[in-house]
Amino acid sequence: MIYIKNKSEIEKMRKAGKFAAELLVYLEPFVKSGVTTLELNDLAETYTKKNGHRSAPLGYKGFPKSICSSINHVVCHGIPKKEDVLADGDIVNLDVSPIVDGYIGDTSKTFIVGGKSTPEAEKLVADTEKAMWIGIEQVKPGNRIDDIGNAIDDFLTPLGYGIVRDLMGHGVGRNFHEEPQVPHFRSPRKLAKIEAGMIFTVEPMVNLGTWEVNFDKSDKWTVRTRDGKLSAQFEHTVLVTDKGYEILTKV
Repeated sequence: MIYIKNKSEIEKMRKAGKFAAELLVYLEPFVKSGVTTLELNDLAETYTKKNGHRSAPLGYKGFPKSICSSINHVVCHGIPKKEDVLADGDIVNLDVSPIVDGYIGDTSKTFIVGGKSTPEAEKLVADTEKAMWIGIEQVKPGNRIDDIGNAIDDFLTPLGYGIVRDLMGHGVGRNFHEEPQVPHFRSPRKLAKIEAGMIFTVEPMVNLGTWEVNFDKSDKWTVRTRDGKLSAQFEHTVLVTDKGYEILTKV
């Protein structure tokens, strides 16, 4: 069941989204060569607690850290570690999901460590962010959830990218993951109509090679590209308004 938020819930989601955006901005200056993903995790946790909030990923179905940090060929759900040291030219996605007054803001961004990488990696990051915005532009009452993925697919597939199919965007509110699921690839069938009051994420995961991924059997979380090629992701939490959309996780 897709849950339509009321005015009070929407206002709380605005606050949660605003803090999520602020948290990602806070972390950005620390994304540099020599920094570990564990250090980034601890900075995020300290900042979140200092502001009186909690980290939704911490303990969620056993997840051991406060953010997800996914480097290079890791698609998503990378677990921050002291062994994961960033280097110039790496691409790393940081996914933050703070709980503010019981509601969750969810956003992520792929950073280029040092500001420069290979032309191929830089294009992947730029095209993935553009794909997210193309999907978001489809968010308005009267359209359907599949319109989002269809538009993203129409942009990315001709460029030769693989769009991850095993993981999707999702509704979010009091719960980390709610209906609807939001695919970022072409859907073979019509999905739910988009209605005002829905809140969900648009978060394409885009690979340089195949769309296929492997799930780590040891830590049960880390998702990697099957061919070892790079992957990028961008994510915003979006509210459906009477006339279109409002991005809740934008500073």
